[in-house]
Amino acid sequence: MADQDPQPPSKHLNPHELTQQFEQLLRTRRLNALSDRGRPRHPAQTSPYPTPTPSRQSSHHAPHPPPRHAQHNPPALPSYSSLRNMPKVPSPPQDDRSLRFRNLLISLSFKPTHYENPGLLDEALAVIPLDRIYGEAEDESQLLQAQAASIGPNAKPEWGYQDCVIRALLRWFKRIFFSFVNNPPCPVCAAPTVALGMTTPTPEEKARSATRVELYRCSASHCRAFERFPRYGDVWTLLQTRRGRCGEWADCFSMLCRAVGGRVRWVWNAEDHVWTEVYSEQQKRWIHVDACEEAWDNPRLYTEGWGKKMSYCIAFSAEGATDVTRRYVRDAGKHGADRNRCPEEVLVWITDEIKKLRREKLSKEDRRRVIYEDHREEKELRGYVVRALAAEIGRINLSGQLTISGEEQKLPERMSGTQEWREVRGEAGNRSPNHDHPPREGH
Repeated sequence: MADQDPQPPSKHLNPHELTQQFEQLLRTRRLNALSDRGRPRHPAQTSPYPTPTPSRQSSHHAPHPPPRHAQHNPPALPSYSSLRNMPKVPSPPQDDRSLRFRNLLISLSFKPTHYENPGLLDEALAVIPLDRIYGEAEDESQLLQAQAASIGPNAKPEWGYQDCVIRALLRWFKRIFFSFVNNPPCPVCAAPTVALGMTTPTPEEKARSATRVELYRCSASHCRAFERFPRYGDVWTLLQTRRGRCGEWADCFSMLCRAVGGRVRWVWNAEDHVWTEVYSEQQKRWIHVDACEEAWDNPRLYTEGWGKKMSYCIAFSAEGATDVTRRYVRDAGKHGADRNRCPEEVLVWITDEIKKLRREKLSKEDRRRVIYEDHREEKELRGYVVRALAAEIGRINLSGQLTISGEEQKLPERMSGTQEWREVRGEAGNRSPNHDHPPREGH
């Protein structure tokens, strides 16, 4: 059958249709690759890779048999096109840089295990105004149910009751309970202070998991008193001090979410930020929550709102570790930083190692559940990559130039911290002078 003439390109590109076409193309190519691997090979063929398909010949010319000596030639190496879609095979770390990164991730993975301490959970639950939180959650849940009922009998609310509990807890935590510290005020005269650098923690501060202590001095000439700001890592202490920066905010808020029954993740970013993820049973996925910004389900906030470049975003929970960078970095070319801590195969091996460590005591049923959630999340993360590529294709006009849509969502810049502090860290949107290399301040 003769090939049909290609249709002329449409003047109006539909991103939804392009997405469907792109996904169908990926499925077709994957099926073709699998079918090629499944074709029977000649018995004398010893190579694990398929040989090139001979060119078509007319029916009245029989193909010439290959020379005898050609049958013993070494097999050709597989082409890149046959390998690029194969999954990454986990590989243990070998070099010093990969081993250091592995040790770092192993140590970070212990953070969410503290949220399972029954005594700490009771302490955290005692500081929460449960009547207020549950009341606000009930009101919002009923409103969402009414909105769903107005759409149709089969419509479901966007968020479930437990999601509404976490949302109410987020508002209370940000607006009432916790405070953000830039420079702590003078303990004597309450005047502003000036940072002097780091100092050695005392034995008491070390006992409360303060491995770093910032030292400040009063700016008033008649006072000049010193103020210490320990960066506590002990959740019980944070429930008393109720202040800090994003590290303390994420740590304390994650503990409170766990206290009200939420499944939580503590997310570490290599570019000096941390936040929380909470699992939504209503939507069957992990939800981004940043207590510092009172942000809910807004994972593109950091790259497209703050203008932050990110390399690694690793989510740690009591059930393991997952590389969730694709959720937060949708355009790796524009917002991605170099991922050079270790090869990608090694990172897969490290996260699998942490999962095995955390899940060894789970019941068979719970282990099946988390494995199913892993597969579903991997599909979600791959979908972000596909949609990002389709959106980029949809922005290309017929002349091959990128077009900027006026309907693209504008995300907010960072709210917490002073403007100067945000600019120095490269988190003030396009106004950040050190956008590519923010300083390391230990969140």
